[in-house]
Amino acid sequence: MNVKFFSRANCGLCVEGLHTLRLVQEDIDFDIEMIDIEEDESIHEKYMLMIPVVEKDGQVVQYGNLDYATLMEHLCSE
Repeated sequence: MNVKFFSRANCGLCVEGLHTLRLVQEDIDFDIEMIDIEEDESIHEKYMLMIPVVEKDGQVVQYGNLDYATLMEHLCSE
């Protein structure tokens, strides 16, 4: 399974969110694709007020304050 993590440099909430996502990754096998929203104008426009954003299969799983329980629930359901 591939999970996309949208963030940008100098984003404290993104650092915390990635840490939470990596905790979930310890319990579920998936790859994290890191995407810097500042490298693509359309992605930047779409997610600039939402980051960090976790996306699975083209659907936003969670954004902003990421929490273990919500991520685990959505990423476990295959």
